[in-house]
Amino acid sequence: MLLDTSGLLCFHHAAEPQHEEAVTFFHAAPTRITHSYVLAEFVALAVVRRLPRQATLAFVAELQDNPLVKVVYVDESLHREALAFLQQRLDKTWTLCDAVSFLSMQQRGIVEALTTDAHFEQAGFIRLLHP
Repeated sequence: MLLDTSGLLCFHHAAEPQHEEAVTFFHAAPTRITHSYVLAEFVALAVVRRLPRQATLAFVAELQDNPLVKVVYVDESLHREALAFLQQRLDKTWTLCDAVSFLSMQQRGIVEALTTDAHFEQAGFIRLLHP
C-alpha cells in the first residue's frame, strides 16, 4: 500500500479518529511505500496541526530508516511526469504530491492507499481510511 500524508498523520498521531485503524492497516500490509513529497507534506501538516516538532521529525527519520517501508525519492523525471499528468487532468483538484503518488502506485501495481483523501478514489485507487 502507499502511505499518504493523511494516513501517516492518522498512524502517527494517537488523537486522530482513524489512528487504530491506520495502525492495523500499516502492520497488515505486505508492501509499504511512500515518497519524499509525502514526507515533506507530512512535516508541513504536522506544523499546521501544532504537533511536537521533535516527535514529527523523529517519525519521518524512522520511516526513512524502516526496512519495511520503501521511500521513493522524487527526481526530476518523476516530478516532470507528475506535472504532465496533472496538466492532462485540469478538471481535477489533485496536488503534485497526489500525482506522484498515483504514478508511483501505477508503476508498482499498488491499488490501496493508507489515506483519508478522496482523490485516491477519484483516480481509481482504494482509500483505506474514511473520515
